[in-house]
Amino acid sequence: MKTVNISKQAKTVNALLEKARHEDLIVKAADGTEYLLSFIDDFDHEIALQRRSEKLMAFLDERARKAQQEKGIPLVEVKRQLGLDSDATKVSRRKTRPHSR
Repeated sequence: MKTVNISKQAKTVNALLEKARHEDLIVKAADGTEYLLSFIDDFDHEIALQRRSEKLMAFLDERARKAQQEKGIPLVEVKRQLGLDSDATKVSRRKTRPHSR
């Protein structure tokens, strides 16, 4: 991605940039080519730069692929392994809560 600086004298372009602060614009050239002009903040800019990183994108793709292949442990099994009974947990919570009247 390349950054192009616009001078203060480019009044028409600066007017478009000001409009783009408030809403995304589609700018249509005389030959019919269309461009999207959109305001970006620092976070948007950082995301755009990171998306260009082939290494990061490969890492995220691999991570997503692994996550789809791995199966989680059902909550019932976790409770069983930890010795938690859902009814007993509800009762013990009721007993420990102070009454506010």
